[in-house]
Amino acid sequence: MTNASYKQFCPVAMASEIICTRWTVVLLRELVAGSTRFNELRRGVPRMSPALLAKRLRELEAAGVVTRERVPGPTNVEAYCLTDAGRDLQPVVEAIGMWGQKWVETEPSLENLDPELLMWDMRRNLDTSPVPDQRVVIEFIYPDLPETQRRWWLIVEADRTVDLCHIDPGFDVDLYATSDLRTMTEIWMGLRSVADAVKREDLVLVGSSDLSDSMQTWLGLSPFARQEKLAS
Repeated sequence: MTNASYKQFCPVAMASEIICTRWTVVLLRELVAGSTRFNELRRGVPRMSPALLAKRLRELEAAGVVTRERVPGPTNVEAYCLTDAGRDLQPVVEAIGMWGQKWVETEPSLENLDPELLMWDMRRNLDTSPVPDQRVVIEFIYPDLPETQRRWWLIVEADRTVDLCHIDPGFDVDLYATSDLRTMTEIWMGLRSVADAVKREDLVLVGSSDLSDSMQTWLGLSPFARQEKLAS
């Protein structure tokens, strides 16, 4: 798959040649999380160049980890789907994430703040069950960021689908959530609670009291947040 072969028969070495190239495990995280289209994958790895993303997808396809499928419809869109071999990597990816949550120090993690990745993660893990059966719009405002990255909208439709907008969708907003990016990332990673952030005025919620009171529930949290962090 790559020119950097370990030249060892050991299965660990052979598997590492496939999944341990730069960005590959992070890309597998996105595929395991359910992203299938190229633009969806790009939103989950916003700092990965499109050219490298296309290259890694070709490599994973050649290794039998993903397969390309045409999406029915008028547009010529392809989907990247995990094969049986790819789906077998899910516990591997999850174990890496749990290890990172448990043993990687907090401060280095929080030096890599990324609003696009944070909001994309929140969008796909949002729990719609406590949200009313109607369109609900939640605007997140990060005053510490440049204007182009400051405002994000999560939209929950009546059919429970969730969309993420970086441009004002023009709908009435049900809840405004204002905080710095670090605070929201800490909440998302399970390092602090919504209630604590609100009490310390690091998170300001304005709008529907039902939505603000239930935020800890519908926000979802990172899939790795349940892992207790042992590294300080």
